[in-house]
Amino acid sequence: MIRPALGLLLALLAGAPGPAAERLTEQPAERLTEQPAERLTEQPAERPTERIVSLNLCTDQMLVLLAPEKVVGLTPLARDPAISFVAAQAARLPVLRPSAETVLAHAPDLVLAARYGAQTTLALLERSGVRVVRADLPDDFPGIRAETRRLAALLGVSARGEALLAEMDARLAAPPHRFLQDVGVPAPTALIWGARGYASGPGTLGDAVLRAAGYADIGRGGRLGLEALLAHRPDLLVVPDAPRFPSLATDLLDHPATAGIPRRAVPPALLICAGPFTARAVQMLVR
Repeated sequence: MIRPALGLLLALLAGAPGPAAERLTEQPAERLTEQPAERLTEQPAERPTERIVSLNLCTDQMLVLLAPEKVVGLTPLARDPAISFVAAQAARLPVLRPSAETVLAHAPDLVLAARYGAQTTLALLERSGVRVVRADLPDDFPGIRAETRRLAALLGVSARGEALLAEMDARLAAPPHRFLQDVGVPAPTALIWGARGYASGPGTLGDAVLRAAGYADIGRGGRLGLEALLAHRPDLLVVPDAPRFPSLATDLLDHPATAGIPRRAVPPALLICAGPFTARAVQMLVR
């Protein structure tokens, strides 16, 4: 289960999440991970999937968007509006403690999870006969398109998946940044700057969003201090929405020295996990 602090989650605007695996003590982890993980690209389900549990924030959101009527349980993080795009819908759906014992008590016919986190729990569920699918977490829009279609097919709701993708593509079809309308004009530069100074970089979801909005991402990943930012000032600084509970981790983003750099605020919930909703972040930057 993902259990990081909000400051760390805001930092994930610059890249992909990396939670620690939940530890169980029933059996050694090395003995529990022998069974290979099922991939969404393998054979479709042989039986209906009507009772589904999600054990990851990212699969929580896709499950709610695609098949809310099939939800048996989500992670509690799905209800947090600071990090979850589907928080309002999730507030009306059940959540559960992501332990093997709790999941088994709900008798799901499918468990959705990621390829990191809670691997011991997932292995225990597999050994108990529960079908577990570890979803891929895309870092660009082609990946979002492919993963949405695979999940929609897995859940038996392909038409809903296509509807989500049609909305995503409509948002991405907005005109490129006005600076790009003149042939030969270099793309304006931008940087996604998160809590503790973590910046976007190549191969991240934030980088894909900037490029889709017509910007050149000057981030290289990792932490970027104030002095380095001022030495390589971007045309646009993209920061997370102001947190409900400010901290030293986020105070840096409002340093007076950055006042002269144009900025846009993007909700972290659009960028922590990749989904069709991520196109909304692009739309916010194109305006």
